[in-house]
Amino acid sequence: MTVSSPTSLGTYLKDRRTRLDPAAFGFSSARRRTPGLRREEVAQRANISPTWYTWLEQGRGGAPSPDVLDRIAKGLLLTEPERQHLFMLALGHPPEVRYRVSDGITPRLQRVLDALEHSPAIVKTPLWDIVAWNRAAAAVLTDYRELPPEQRNILHIVFCTSRVRDMQVDWTNLARSVVAAFRADAVRAGASTEVDEFVKELSSRSPEFAKLWQDNDVQIHGEGTKRLNHPTVGLIELEYSGFSVDGRPDLGLIIYNPATLDDLERVRKLIENSSQKNRYSTPYQEEAMRAV
Repeated sequence: MTVSSPTSLGTYLKDRRTRLDPAAFGFSSARRRTPGLRREEVAQRANISPTWYTWLEQGRGGAPSPDVLDRIAKGLLLTEPERQHLFMLALGHPPEVRYRVSDGITPRLQRVLDALEHSPAIVKTPLWDIVAWNRAAAAVLTDYRELPPEQRNILHIVFCTSRVRDMQVDWTNLARSVVAAFRADAVRAGASTEVDEFVKELSSRSPEFAKLWQDNDVQIHGEGTKRLNHPTVGLIELEYSGFSVDGRPDLGLIIYNPATLDDLERVRKLIENSSQKNRYSTPYQEEAMRAV
């Protein structure tokens, strides 16, 4: 992707600047010929040279660094979508994902998951903690409600949950691929401290994970096929695809679709069996029931 026109960047910066109220930042509103902050005031808030900021608005000076763009975004009080747009205009690509502890998902996104009646779906963080799932995922993959919150992690489940491990048709290949994909996700998220702590803890529980982590393999967990040997219905083949959650760079969505009509029937049977055993409810439904 090519870098956008410098004039596009300059126009966007000027537009955002003129929308800000000087009084809100302690600047005098008197004797201003145009609305918004002055260029030198934005530069002051961003801790950069007024000349450099002026050049950016004028389309001069070349592409700014990500650090400068982040400071300008803070100085202009840009929202996350506006910050991403700023990076696209200046550099031609979005900013690196900022790691943050996920605060879960919205009820609207949970309803999207629940609408996928026969497609298991989960939402994960950059550290692959599972923060949301649907009925199909609980019936086919594992019932995450039965796990303590600190164990609702894809790698923890793969390496430390024997029931899930036994269902994998090719556990060795699966383990290698998830470790490599996790490494790529974690690095993009900039969560080095959190990753070090997680890796140390999981390595103490699983020598197999520790060995695979030392291989330093990296791959993208985009799409592929998952094969399960389920103890109730036998072989199930699922095609999975990974998606980013728009506006939530800290979250990723994985959807598993039955590969054939026979696989679909097996998924339906598992969901039906799960419903007969106990009344399924999503985390949001459980919270609402507790509040009544």
